[in-house]
Amino acid sequence: MKNKIVEANICMVISKGVSGLNMNALKYLLPFWISPFTGVALRCVFAAVAFWIISFFVPSEHSTGKQKVQIFLLGALGVYGYMCLYLVGLSKTTPVSSSIFSTLQPVWVFLIAVLFYQEKVTWMKVVGILIGLGGALLCISTQQSDDLASDALTGNLLCLGSSVMYAVYLVISNRILKSVGMFTLLKYVFTGAAFSSLIMACFIKFDASVLTLPIHWLPLCVLLFVLIPTVISYLLIPVGLKYLNTTIVAIYGYLILIVATIVSLSIGQDRFSWTQLSAMLLICIGVYLVEIAERKTPVTEK
Repeated sequence: MKNKIVEANICMVISKGVSGLNMNALKYLLPFWISPFTGVALRCVFAAVAFWIISFFVPSEHSTGKQKVQIFLLGALGVYGYMCLYLVGLSKTTPVSSSIFSTLQPVWVFLIAVLFYQEKVTWMKVVGILIGLGGALLCISTQQSDDLASDALTGNLLCLGSSVMYAVYLVISNRILKSVGMFTLLKYVFTGAAFSSLIMACFIKFDASVLTLPIHWLPLCVLLFVLIPTVISYLLIPVGLKYLNTTIVAIYGYLILIVATIVSLSIGQDRFSWTQLSAMLLICIGVYLVEIAERKTPVTEK
Protein backbone atom coordinates (compact mmCIF):
# COMPACT_ATOMS: atom_id res chain seq x y z
CA MET A 1 0.00 0.00 0.00
CA LYS A 2 2.88 2.36 0.79
CA ASN A 3 4.18 2.04 -2.78
CA LYS A 4 0.69 2.74 -4.11
CA ILE A 5 0.50 5.94 -2.06
CA VAL A 6 3.88 7.09 -3.41
CA GLU A 7 2.71 6.27 -6.94
CA ALA A 8 -0.51 8.20 -6.36
CA ASN A 9 1.41 11.28 -5.19
CA ILE A 10 3.71 11.14 -8.22
CA CYS A 11 0.66 10.89 -10.49
CA MET A 12 -0.86 13.98 -8.89
CA VAL A 13 2.38 15.97 -9.29
CA ILE A 14 2.47 15.14 -13.01
CA SER A 15 -1.27 15.72 -13.47
CA LYS A 16 -1.37 19.12 -11.80
CA GLY A 17 1.92 20.26 -13.32
CA VAL A 18 0.50 19.54 -16.77
CA SER A 19 -2.73 21.31 -15.80
CA GLY A 20 -0.76 24.43 -14.91
CA LEU A 21 0.92 24.48 -18.31
CA ASN A 22 -2.46 23.84 -19.91
CA MET A 23 -3.74 27.12 -18.46
CA ASN A 24 -1.07 29.07 -20.29
CA ALA A 25 -1.60 27.10 -23.50
CA LEU A 26 -5.37 27.68 -23.38
CA LYS A 27 -4.90 31.38 -22.67
CA TYR A 28 -2.76 31.60 -25.81
CA LEU A 29 -5.54 30.00 -27.88
CA LEU A 30 -8.54 31.79 -26.33
CA PRO A 31 -10.48 33.44 -27.84
CA PHE A 32 -8.65 34.33 -31.08
CA TRP A 33 -7.63 30.87 -32.26
CA ILE A 34 -10.51 28.99 -30.69
CA SER A 35 -13.71 29.95 -28.88
CA PRO A 36 -14.25 28.69 -25.30
CA PHE A 37 -17.21 26.45 -26.17
CA THR A 38 -15.40 24.97 -29.16
CA GLY A 39 -12.37 24.39 -26.95
CA VAL A 40 -14.50 22.48 -24.45
CA ALA A 41 -16.02 20.37 -27.23
CA LEU A 42 -12.62 19.46 -28.68
CA ARG A 43 -11.21 18.54 -25.25
CA CYS A 44 -14.21 16.41 -24.27
CA VAL A 45 -14.60 14.57 -27.57
CA PHE A 46 -10.85 13.96 -27.92
CA ALA A 47 -10.63 12.63 -24.35
CA ALA A 48 -13.70 10.41 -24.76
CA VAL A 49 -12.34 8.82 -27.94
CA ALA A 50 -8.89 8.40 -26.39
CA PHE A 51 -10.20 6.70 -23.23
CA TRP A 52 -12.40 4.31 -25.22
CA ILE A 53 -9.42 3.32 -27.37
CA ILE A 54 -7.20 2.86 -24.30
CA SER A 55 -9.88 0.75 -22.59
CA PHE A 56 -9.63 -1.88 -25.34
CA PHE A 57 -6.05 -2.64 -24.24
CA VAL A 58 -6.67 -2.99 -20.48
CA PRO A 59 -8.47 -5.75 -18.52
CA SER A 60 -12.26 -5.44 -18.57
CA GLU A 61 -13.89 -3.88 -15.51
CA HIS A 62 -17.22 -4.86 -14.02
CA SER A 63 -19.93 -2.21 -13.66
CA THR A 64 -23.71 -2.15 -13.69
CA GLY A 65 -25.92 -0.28 -16.12
CA LYS A 66 -27.06 2.00 -13.30
CA GLN A 67 -23.47 2.91 -12.46
CA LYS A 68 -22.71 3.70 -16.10
CA VAL A 69 -25.73 6.01 -16.30
CA GLN A 70 -24.67 7.78 -13.10
CA ILE A 71 -21.14 8.29 -14.43
CA PHE A 72 -22.49 9.48 -17.79
CA LEU A 73 -24.63 12.09 -16.02
CA LEU A 74 -21.68 13.16 -13.87
CA GLY A 75 -19.78 13.86 -17.09
CA ALA A 76 -22.68 15.48 -18.93
CA LEU A 77 -23.42 17.89 -16.08
CA GLY A 78 -20.35 18.06 -13.84
CA VAL A 79 -17.33 17.71 -16.10
CA TYR A 80 -18.84 19.64 -19.00
CA GLY A 81 -20.12 22.31 -16.61
CA TYR A 82 -16.83 23.03 -14.90
CA MET A 83 -14.90 22.94 -18.18
CA CYS A 84 -17.29 25.49 -19.71
CA LEU A 85 -17.07 27.82 -16.73
CA TYR A 86 -13.30 27.46 -16.68
CA LEU A 87 -12.63 28.12 -20.37
CA VAL A 88 -15.08 31.01 -20.64
CA GLY A 89 -13.63 32.48 -17.44
CA LEU A 90 -10.03 32.02 -18.58
CA SER A 91 -10.83 33.80 -21.86
CA LYS A 92 -11.78 36.90 -19.82
CA THR A 93 -9.14 36.89 -17.07
CA THR A 94 -5.49 35.90 -16.65
CA PRO A 95 -3.99 32.43 -16.00
CA VAL A 96 -2.68 33.51 -12.59
CA SER A 97 -6.09 34.73 -11.42
CA SER A 98 -7.84 31.62 -12.73
CA SER A 99 -5.30 29.36 -11.02
CA ILE A 100 -5.80 31.22 -7.73
CA PHE A 101 -9.34 29.85 -7.59
CA SER A 102 -8.21 26.31 -8.34
CA THR A 103 -6.39 26.29 -4.99
CA LEU A 104 -9.74 26.79 -3.23
CA GLN A 105 -10.87 23.30 -4.19
CA PRO A 106 -9.95 21.74 -0.80
CA VAL A 107 -12.23 24.29 0.87
CA TRP A 108 -15.14 23.32 -1.38
CA VAL A 109 -14.39 19.61 -0.82
CA PHE A 110 -14.61 20.15 2.93
CA LEU A 111 -17.84 22.17 2.70
CA ILE A 112 -19.41 19.43 0.56
CA ALA A 113 -18.32 16.86 3.13
CA VAL A 114 -19.93 18.94 5.89
CA LEU A 115 -23.20 19.45 4.04
CA PHE A 116 -23.69 15.94 2.69
CA TYR A 117 -21.44 13.53 4.60
CA GLN A 118 -21.57 14.86 8.20
CA GLU A 119 -17.92 15.91 8.25
CA LYS A 120 -16.86 17.23 11.67
CA VAL A 121 -16.53 21.02 11.87
CA THR A 122 -13.69 22.51 13.93
CA TRP A 123 -12.72 26.10 14.64
CA MET A 124 -9.48 25.70 12.66
CA LYS A 125 -11.40 24.59 9.56
CA VAL A 126 -13.82 27.49 9.90
CA VAL A 127 -10.96 30.00 10.24
CA GLY A 128 -9.18 28.41 7.26
CA ILE A 129 -12.30 28.64 5.11
CA LEU A 130 -12.89 32.29 6.02
CA ILE A 131 -9.26 33.23 5.28
CA GLY A 132 -9.35 31.36 1.95
CA LEU A 133 -12.61 32.99 0.91
CA GLY A 134 -11.17 36.36 1.93
CA GLY A 135 -8.30 35.80 -0.49
CA ALA A 136 -10.75 34.90 -3.27
CA LEU A 137 -12.82 38.02 -2.61
CA LEU A 138 -9.66 40.14 -2.63
CA CYS A 139 -8.73 38.82 -6.08
CA ILE A 140 -12.26 39.23 -7.44
CA SER A 141 -12.82 42.75 -6.10
CA THR A 142 -9.45 44.33 -6.91
CA GLN A 143 -8.40 43.03 -10.32
CA GLN A 144 -9.14 45.51 -13.08
CA SER A 145 -9.88 44.72 -16.71
CA ASP A 146 -7.05 45.57 -19.10
CA ASP A 147 -5.35 44.33 -22.26
CA LEU A 148 -4.59 40.99 -20.58
CA ALA A 149 -8.02 40.53 -18.95
CA SER A 150 -10.94 41.75 -21.07
CA ASP A 151 -13.52 41.31 -18.28
CA ALA A 152 -11.68 40.38 -15.11
CA LEU A 153 -14.69 40.42 -12.76
CA THR A 154 -16.82 38.09 -14.89
CA GLY A 155 -13.86 35.84 -15.67
CA ASN A 156 -12.89 35.51 -12.01
CA LEU A 157 -16.45 34.72 -10.93
CA LEU A 158 -16.72 32.04 -13.62
CA CYS A 159 -13.40 30.50 -12.54
CA LEU A 160 -14.63 30.54 -8.95
CA GLY A 161 -17.76 28.65 -10.01
CA SER A 162 -15.61 26.22 -11.98
CA SER A 163 -13.53 25.38 -8.91
CA VAL A 164 -16.72 24.58 -6.98
CA MET A 165 -17.97 22.24 -9.72
CA TYR A 166 -14.58 20.52 -9.94
CA ALA A 167 -14.67 19.88 -6.19
CA VAL A 168 -18.10 18.27 -6.63
CA TYR A 169 -16.61 16.07 -9.36
CA LEU A 170 -13.73 15.04 -7.06
CA VAL A 171 -16.04 14.07 -4.21
CA ILE A 172 -18.50 12.10 -6.37
CA SER A 173 -15.87 10.37 -8.49
CA ASN A 174 -13.94 9.44 -5.33
CA ARG A 175 -17.00 7.54 -4.08
CA ILE A 176 -17.70 5.98 -7.47
CA LEU A 177 -14.13 4.64 -7.68
CA LYS A 178 -14.78 2.52 -4.59
CA SER A 179 -16.97 0.22 -6.69
CA VAL A 180 -16.09 0.99 -10.33
CA GLY A 181 -12.84 0.65 -12.26
CA MET A 182 -10.79 3.67 -13.29
CA PHE A 183 -11.24 3.23 -17.04
CA THR A 184 -14.97 2.72 -16.69
CA LEU A 185 -15.15 6.04 -14.89
CA LEU A 186 -13.03 7.85 -17.48
CA LYS A 187 -14.83 6.36 -20.50
CA TYR A 188 -18.32 7.19 -19.40
CA VAL A 189 -17.64 10.49 -17.66
CA PHE A 190 -16.05 11.93 -20.79
CA THR A 191 -18.65 10.32 -23.03
CA GLY A 192 -21.22 12.27 -21.03
CA ALA A 193 -19.18 15.46 -21.32
CA ALA A 194 -18.72 14.91 -25.08
CA PHE A 195 -22.47 14.36 -25.44
CA SER A 196 -23.22 17.70 -23.77
CA SER A 197 -20.61 19.49 -25.86
CA LEU A 198 -22.08 18.11 -29.10
CA ILE A 199 -25.58 19.15 -28.01
CA MET A 200 -24.29 22.67 -27.37
CA ALA A 201 -22.57 22.63 -30.77
CA CYS A 202 -26.02 22.47 -32.33
CA PHE A 203 -26.78 25.91 -30.86
CA ILE A 204 -23.35 27.59 -30.77
CA LYS A 205 -21.26 28.01 -33.91
CA PHE A 206 -18.09 25.92 -34.15
CA ASP A 207 -15.31 28.50 -34.07
CA ALA A 208 -11.72 27.28 -34.41
CA SER A 209 -9.58 29.33 -36.77
CA VAL A 210 -6.61 27.23 -35.62
CA LEU A 211 -8.03 24.39 -37.72
CA THR A 212 -8.55 26.43 -40.90
CA LEU A 213 -6.20 26.60 -43.89
CA PRO A 214 -3.48 27.64 -44.33
CA ILE A 215 -2.04 25.63 -41.44
CA HIS A 216 -0.96 27.74 -38.46
CA TRP A 217 1.71 25.48 -37.00
CA LEU A 218 2.36 27.15 -33.65
CA PRO A 219 -1.31 27.43 -32.58
CA LEU A 220 -1.91 23.89 -33.88
CA CYS A 221 0.96 22.53 -31.79
CA VAL A 222 -0.35 24.40 -28.75
CA LEU A 223 -3.80 22.86 -29.35
CA LEU A 224 -2.27 19.37 -29.49
CA PHE A 225 -0.43 20.15 -26.27
CA VAL A 226 -3.79 21.00 -24.71
CA LEU A 227 -5.59 17.89 -25.98
CA ILE A 228 -3.01 15.18 -25.34
CA PRO A 229 -1.99 16.28 -21.81
CA THR A 230 -5.69 16.59 -20.96
CA VAL A 231 -5.94 12.83 -21.47
CA ILE A 232 -2.76 12.21 -19.47
CA SER A 233 -3.87 14.47 -16.64
CA TYR A 234 -7.30 12.91 -16.24
CA LEU A 235 -5.83 9.43 -16.62
CA LEU A 236 -3.67 10.07 -13.54
CA ILE A 237 -6.30 11.75 -11.32
CA PRO A 238 -8.24 8.52 -10.53
CA VAL A 239 -5.00 6.94 -9.30
CA GLY A 240 -4.68 9.77 -6.79
CA LEU A 241 -8.36 9.55 -5.83
CA LYS A 242 -8.10 5.80 -5.24
CA TYR A 243 -5.21 5.93 -2.77
CA LEU A 244 -5.26 9.47 -1.36
CA ASN A 245 -7.74 11.48 0.66
CA THR A 246 -9.93 13.71 -1.54
CA THR A 247 -8.67 16.82 0.24
CA ILE A 248 -5.05 15.80 -0.43
CA VAL A 249 -5.84 15.44 -4.13
CA ALA A 250 -7.40 18.90 -4.13
CA ILE A 251 -4.34 20.31 -2.31
CA TYR A 252 -2.27 19.50 -5.38
CA GLY A 253 -4.08 22.42 -7.02
CA TYR A 254 -1.22 24.46 -5.52
CA LEU A 255 0.99 23.11 -8.30
CA ILE A 256 -1.34 24.58 -10.91
CA LEU A 257 -0.95 27.98 -9.27
CA ILE A 258 2.85 27.72 -9.03
CA VAL A 259 3.35 26.54 -12.63
CA ALA A 260 0.82 28.96 -14.14
CA THR A 261 2.28 31.92 -12.22
CA ILE A 262 5.89 31.24 -13.22
CA VAL A 263 5.04 30.68 -16.89
CA SER A 264 2.56 33.59 -17.10
CA LEU A 265 5.02 36.13 -15.71
CA SER A 266 7.80 34.72 -17.89
CA ILE A 267 5.92 34.99 -21.20
CA GLY A 268 3.90 38.15 -20.47
CA GLN A 269 0.45 36.63 -19.96
CA ASP A 270 0.16 38.41 -16.61
CA ARG A 271 1.81 41.21 -14.64
CA PHE A 272 3.04 41.04 -11.08
CA SER A 273 0.43 42.37 -8.65
CA TRP A 274 0.71 42.77 -4.88
CA THR A 275 -3.03 42.18 -4.51
CA GLN A 276 -2.75 38.93 -6.46
CA LEU A 277 0.17 37.89 -4.25
CA SER A 278 -1.83 38.76 -1.12
CA ALA A 279 -4.80 36.76 -2.40
CA MET A 280 -2.53 33.77 -3.08
CA LEU A 281 -1.05 33.92 0.41
CA LEU A 282 -4.46 34.20 2.07
CA ILE A 283 -5.85 31.25 0.11
CA CYS A 284 -2.75 29.13 0.75
CA ILE A 285 -2.89 29.88 4.48
CA GLY A 286 -6.60 29.12 4.56
CA VAL A 287 -6.24 25.82 2.72
CA TYR A 288 -3.26 24.90 4.91
CA LEU A 289 -5.35 25.39 8.05
CA VAL A 290 -8.15 23.26 6.60
CA GLU A 291 -5.66 20.53 5.72
CA ILE A 292 -4.01 20.59 9.19
CA ALA A 293 -7.44 20.30 10.78
CA GLU A 294 -8.28 17.49 8.36
CA ARG A 295 -5.26 15.49 9.50
CA LYS A 296 -6.26 15.91 13.15
CA THR A 297 -9.79 14.66 12.45
CA PRO A 298 -10.51 10.90 12.53
CA VAL A 299 -10.78 9.56 8.97
CA THR A 300 -14.33 9.40 7.65
CA GLU A 301 -15.58 8.29 4.26
CA LYS A 302 -16.07 11.14 1.81
